[in-house]
Amino acid sequence: MSEGVDTVGMDTPPRLAVDRLLDDRETRIIVCCGAGGVGKTTTAAALGVRAAGRGRKAVVLTIDPARRLAQSMGIDSLDNTPRKVETVGAGDGELHAMMLDMKRTFDEIVEAHADGERARAILANPFYQSLSAGFAGTQEYMAMEKLGQLRARDDWDLIIVDTPPSRSALDFLDAPKRLGSFLDGKFIRVLMAPAKVGGRAGMKFLNVGMSMMTGTLSKLMGASLLKDVQTFVAAMDTMFGGFRTRADATFRLLQAPGTAFLVVAAPEADALREAAYFVERLAAERMPLAGLVLNRVHGSGAAQLSAERASAAAENLEEGGIVDQESGKAGLRDSGAEPTEPSEPTEGDTAVVDRITAGLLRLHAERMQVIAREQRTRDRFTSLHPEVAVAEVAALPGDVHDLAGLRAIGERLAAGVPAGA
Repeated sequence: MSEGVDTVGMDTPPRLAVDRLLDDRETRIIVCCGAGGVGKTTTAAALGVRAAGRGRKAVVLTIDPARRLAQSMGIDSLDNTPRKVETVGAGDGELHAMMLDMKRTFDEIVEAHADGERARAILANPFYQSLSAGFAGTQEYMAMEKLGQLRARDDWDLIIVDTPPSRSALDFLDAPKRLGSFLDGKFIRVLMAPAKVGGRAGMKFLNVGMSMMTGTLSKLMGASLLKDVQTFVAAMDTMFGGFRTRADATFRLLQAPGTAFLVVAAPEADALREAAYFVERLAAERMPLAGLVLNRVHGSGAAQLSAERASAAAENLEEGGIVDQESGKAGLRDSGAEPTEPSEPTEGDTAVVDRITAGLLRLHAERMQVIAREQRTRDRFTSLHPEVAVAEVAALPGDVHDLAGLRAIGERLAAGVPAGA
């Protein structure tokens, strides 16, 4: 391949207009999704800061357990209640932030949809406590529940969701269906049957219906756990339909025109491979995709100097050899002679400059190789999905730790191209 490998590819995707998306009052929900470790949380927070700065009343819902988001916003801690971020909004703009507490969210659902005595029984049930604290898929489902709650309150005109850091980026979309499958499963129906029959007849039904499986279940789960599960199912029976109804409603909300999905990725093969899969899944589910945010993209202010030319120039300088410096400044120090007025550079001075220059040229060559590799990776994604708008966000020299850093990310998001590109 020629020197063109270090230049911007010919197939340029459409640019994602982030400010236009944030300014559109019809946009009520933005969902940031993608693989773990690609900057979803920082992207969501930066979008919230920029939206508030442009007059929106925004709330950021994050599922990231790290404290850095709260600290970057000047808040001591985030919890299940939205907290206002000071000195962010312009005019009527406001920003609130919160971190999902999935157990507290589950508790709120129980308290809101069960009478006092039944709610207390559910909350005290050991199986419920395990389920609400860490059952597979609970976090994703509770994120959907909290999104529905925030939208129903109508206190904000923009909700920005940072999806959970899952092993699969699709878990957030699958959570309502998985919950429905769990609640409609044969095991749950068997456990619910005694509660529906009631009294001694119910217990007789349970003994007959489960006679072939109780021994095995007791060995696998333990008799105490099995009893806790049966008690939990009996208490939750009247709420199961509500779970399914709300899950379906939130899923339809995600499909609505006022929702925009942003797939977040890094310019790496694995992250963009998963991003491509997510783009295809969103299309299959008929969910509105706004575009791709490509984080930590490298650029250069001297892109016209290719990696090959920079390496060749460095090699030419290094082949000149390192000359003896005794005739230079070191020689003056050794002889005790007084320094004279500035004069033409000596051979020793030139050698030092050449070494420094060669080192900088090699650093530039390495940077251009990184840029070329990222460009090829992005071009593979673009060739598969040429219709997807892209905003490329320049890599920062350090972590984001304050509002100024989030504003800087927001500016790069709005620009849509890496610095120096």
